[in-house]
Amino acid sequence: MRLVLAFLIAPGFSAAADLTLWIEDYATAPLTGAIGESGNRAMPNRINFLRPETRGAGRIFINDLNGPLYIFDKKTKEFTTYLDFNGRGKPGLFPKFTYEQGFANGLVSFQFDPDYARNGRFYTIHIEDPRIPGSAAPDAGKLPGYTVTQPVITPGQIQREAVLIEWIDTNISNLTFEGSARELLRVQYNGAIHPMGDLSFNPSARRGGPEWRVLYVSSGDGGSGEQKNDARMNPQRLDTLVGKILRIIPDLKEHTASSSISENGQFRIPNDNPFVSMEGARKEIWALGLRNPHRLTWEDGHLIANNIGLAAWETIVIVHKGANYGYSLREGNQQLNPDNTMSDLPESDRIPVQINGSTTRGTVVPSYPAAQYGHVQDGGDAVAGGFVYHGKIRELRGKYLFGDISTGRIWWIDPKDLLAADDGNPRTMAAMHEGKFAWDDPNDSPDAKRQIYPSLYPITEAGYHTRSGKDSGLPGRKARISGGRADIRLALDGDGELYILSKSDGMIRAVVGAETR
Repeated sequence: MRLVLAFLIAPGFSAAADLTLWIEDYATAPLTGAIGESGNRAMPNRINFLRPETRGAGRIFINDLNGPLYIFDKKTKEFTTYLDFNGRGKPGLFPKFTYEQGFANGLVSFQFDPDYARNGRFYTIHIEDPRIPGSAAPDAGKLPGYTVTQPVITPGQIQREAVLIEWIDTNISNLTFEGSARELLRVQYNGAIHPMGDLSFNPSARRGGPEWRVLYVSSGDGGSGEQKNDARMNPQRLDTLVGKILRIIPDLKEHTASSSISENGQFRIPNDNPFVSMEGARKEIWALGLRNPHRLTWEDGHLIANNIGLAAWETIVIVHKGANYGYSLREGNQQLNPDNTMSDLPESDRIPVQINGSTTRGTVVPSYPAAQYGHVQDGGDAVAGGFVYHGKIRELRGKYLFGDISTGRIWWIDPKDLLAADDGNPRTMAAMHEGKFAWDDPNDSPDAKRQIYPSLYPITEAGYHTRSGKDSGLPGRKARISGGRADIRLALDGDGELYILSKSDGMIRAVVGAETR
């Protein structure tokens, strides 16, 4: 089966050649859900990230929010369970692991250490429910020496904890984990949405440099910023770690002369983090005021975050040291009001520097996104992470490609436009160019040949029903545009080639070519 993605220029946008992307079904991930049930279980699986083991390696790793971390062999197309985090009545590791309800609950993310080929280290984020009775420690004998850390407190009622772990595999050449695990950080969240979302090392960092093995962690707001109680200000509060980008050094032996040891003693904090000298502020914070910066990527030394909005705007932000992106007082380039309605920015566009629930220290001008799209018919409601493509397909090189989780739409932006729009002016936004899909359904009868679709939604819907899906549309919470969610994510392999993952039908699709016209 082959798919085609045709990129078209939206009216009024700058001139750019149309593109057609050829997409092929690449792999079907193992069934970990129960099609026909409710909630997250209604999806065939919940594949969330695809990442290469090393640059150009034949093996890639894929995580399923339901618990497994797979090794996927590109030659054989076989999935092998490398680790299973789901210890809720199953043979997995963590007895308080939670995945049944809530967005991004379960095994959320993973990332390889830049020196993984030599040290076997990698990092994971998973979600636990602290209300489940008993210890959070792995079952006896599964991870000897593992110690549960004290959670970083978040004001308000707590429903979830996100756990960041460092793993050391002593033999990275086989299909099994053999080694140790160390809990680095545990953070409380008020709701079952928007936990820690992504982990990223600066790819331009080199051994011996100040950024070498320094980890950036995206931390959502846990749903606190939309509440109408005191928890609403948590993304702004500098004494919390929610609604932030964090910057830490996982290895206690790295950068010892230019960092300090964390409060829990499990990692180091760079001395040049922006709030290390501010009394009452968490030293781990790099940037703040974000609702759900669930995807991080780098381009030419710039950290880019895809940030899911609440009331009106999906945003792409260039992350700067110490920047405050305004949430829950701003969303996109508008003011977010206490009742979650939107209004124009005030004439004096400044917000308090909020140390804790009662203490402020001056004011700051908010930072604004470099691109955004609205919760409207031609937009969507949950931005899917993107990448600047540097692979073998000449027609795609140098384009920043991203999508919308729920609707399955795809856009691209010229990276130069994205960086130029990061000029401090809230009205300046990079031009977005919309894409459309063409698909030949292999299961239709009679064969309708290739059809054009405005998004991936109908394609994932067909795949869902091919796998005996019971819902009339797609499973998951209703999207703004359609019933259910296409639930797409973008990913790159070790050769820089682009893939689209879709939870609703459990498919991985590969972009294999493109043409311009």
